[in-house]
Amino acid sequence: MATAEQTFVIVGAGLAGAKAAEALRTGGFGGGIVLIGDETDRPYDRPPLSKAYLQGTTEREKIYIHPAGWYTEHDIELRVGTPVTALHLAEHEVVIDGVERLGYDKVLLTTGSSPRRLQVPGADLGGVHYLRRVTDCETLKAAFAAADRVAIVGAGWIGLETAAAARAAGCDVTVVGRSKLPLLAVLGAEVAETYAALHRDHGVELRLNSGVREIAGKDNQATGIRLTDGTVIEADTIVVGVGIVPNTALAETAGLAVDNGIVVDEHLATTDPDVYAAGDVANTYYPLLGTHLRLEHWSAALNQGPVAAANMSGRVTAYDQVPYFFSDQYDSGMEYSGYAPHGSYDSVVFRGDVAAGEFIAFWMRDGRVLAGMNVNTWGVTDAIEALVRSGERVDPAKLADPDELLRYLADPVPGGAR
Repeated sequence: MATAEQTFVIVGAGLAGAKAAEALRTGGFGGGIVLIGDETDRPYDRPPLSKAYLQGTTEREKIYIHPAGWYTEHDIELRVGTPVTALHLAEHEVVIDGVERLGYDKVLLTTGSSPRRLQVPGADLGGVHYLRRVTDCETLKAAFAAADRVAIVGAGWIGLETAAAARAAGCDVTVVGRSKLPLLAVLGAEVAETYAALHRDHGVELRLNSGVREIAGKDNQATGIRLTDGTVIEADTIVVGVGIVPNTALAETAGLAVDNGIVVDEHLATTDPDVYAAGDVANTYYPLLGTHLRLEHWSAALNQGPVAAANMSGRVTAYDQVPYFFSDQYDSGMEYSGYAPHGSYDSVVFRGDVAAGEFIAFWMRDGRVLAGMNVNTWGVTDAIEALVRSGERVDPAKLADPDELLRYLADPVPGGAR
């Protein structure tokens, strides 16, 4: 078990790192905790950056995970604006800004991820924005306030959420996506179509099945997007949301196993017994699913940090959460529980009023629920997670029937379908 003479270092001061530090203290760890981040802000939540904070409906102070004095009160050394440049496993040291060496007994890597950059001519022009940090959000808010026309490259969650924010700011918005529907790879055609309709209903122009040839510009300022078919979309502001890449350089240079993120087991342990990883950067083994996943969702950071902390302290704990994420766009809110990648399911069952935007969708294989997404339908997440976790066959007709209570369908029934 951990002792008061030990020092635990957490590299990455986002949600996963802050929640790990909190869990160490609430779990009784009395040793030194050093939480290091390269941003100048104390730890904050990222979802508001593409939702409420971007739209100006919540104030900045509410995005922070803890009050300003919390870290001092809990004897946690918070070092912001501090890049960690190396990790030496044999010496049990991290190197700060290429100079300072800081020893550790155990280290947790919560280094997160960075936006994937658009690799076309003109991508470095002024007026081309990425959204990952609070400083990006502040810049983008100002850009939306001044812009008439906004073009968004990428029809995933960030692209669609920023499209909703730009429309709320009164901008004309065009979303460019490579697939025939937004979110197609994540949700499949049946459900992705509802998001296409949602954005069209709110005045967004969708340019789908389209690629970007270049960012057009004048005097070092972007003026629009030239598509691969030669069409030019004029825009004052361009937002690029084409995915993120895990920040694995520190782990890779140190010699840890890296494969689409830092490879960890169900205890968030890496290939070095004194190094753990959590959040966006971790490619985690999910016992429930029997596979490794790197999930770029708020819930993974929220829940993996404390599990890593428990294991660092010697309390063996498996990370066995059902994957979960949420999104808010216009007046439509959703929660998704489970995991149903493209090609893994054989049917989609709907419950509720899809046309009215109040429904639940279930992705199924062989009569079993792989995932469920509730849209403007609340209080059902626990039941959906129970259905996913059970692995039992469920009658699709009962799933589709609003009069059938989901929590009862999730209860095991011997002998087959419920």
